[in-house]
Amino acid sequence: MKYLLLFPCLFIVNYNLVAQSKDLTNFIASYASQHEFNGTILIKKDSKVTYHQSFGVAERSFNSPVKNNTAYQICSITKTFTAVLILQLMEQGKINLDNKINTYLPSYKGEGGSKVSIHQLLNHTSGMKNTDTATDANFMRYGIGFYHKPYTLEEIVNNFCSNPLVNEPGKKFDYNNGEYMILGRILEVIYKKPYEQILEEQILIPLGMNDSGIINHYKLIANLATPYYKGKNFELIPNLPMYVEDFSAAGAMYSCTADLIKFNDALFNLQLIKEQALNQLLTPGLDDYGYSVWIRDHKGSNSKYKRMERYGRIQGANCVWFHYLNRNVSIIILSNTNLTDLGDFALKIGKEVF
Repeated sequence: MKYLLLFPCLFIVNYNLVAQSKDLTNFIASYASQHEFNGTILIKKDSKVTYHQSFGVAERSFNSPVKNNTAYQICSITKTFTAVLILQLMEQGKINLDNKINTYLPSYKGEGGSKVSIHQLLNHTSGMKNTDTATDANFMRYGIGFYHKPYTLEEIVNNFCSNPLVNEPGKKFDYNNGEYMILGRILEVIYKKPYEQILEEQILIPLGMNDSGIINHYKLIANLATPYYKGKNFELIPNLPMYVEDFSAAGAMYSCTADLIKFNDALFNLQLIKEQALNQLLTPGLDDYGYSVWIRDHKGSNSKYKRMERYGRIQGANCVWFHYLNRNVSIIILSNTNLTDLGDFALKIGKEVF
């Protein structure tokens, strides 16, 4: 009799799981419709992908639909790949995070060369004048800064990321793409290879991330969605012309949800860096920022929802990656428009999952 009693319990558990799945699916479909979401969503809990669906159009000229294997610009998610590459070198004894920029870039001419540490580049506390002058408010009037011409990473660092200090290093958080371009150039100097090759050899190829890489104006990328941008005074349009590869180690990657979950799993399963280095990456500092990521709800009663957050946006290209550190839940949302607040979407999905 005691064995027979197990079956109703199993039935109840399975029924609840099915009900939760339907509720989540219905919530996502409703939110996507109400907020004009266009893109792909992947949710993984423990070892199982529990949701993977796409919405909308990848190329509006041909009305081609988004699919689960559609690739997107992933913008500043690139920074986490760069941070991991730096931490790998730290583990090999080739970089000390307390050393200054000039230790690894002797030719660096910026004021911060002898004052700014690798640690401060990683957590955006270098104190350097910000390189990011192009904002939503002036895209249409002034363009998008130096991204209108192609440059090597060395040229970008020399010409645009060697600015004077405006704050004492380590004292103020100021999100700055230039800091990660300097990190990318340090990688190139140590490896004696281009950043793209380093990324492929150290992460993409070992993990089988075959649909990921660095965007290049002269390279045709299969299944890459066209980004569309909407401002206050005009309709949805393709992104303004730019050389996306100029974002380099700070934001030039493309990927798809299936590839990014491979990176997510490898990172948190300690396949890319060891536990001590991962803990450094995830330790919140100023603005709750670690190395390339924010750490939210790490204090107080909400700490059970402690999560890593990484956002990316370049005009219409839009993405978010959450990993709940105490729940082993990952949410990846990639989009090719700026119509939807993906941070709000991911937070609400997290509440539905729990």
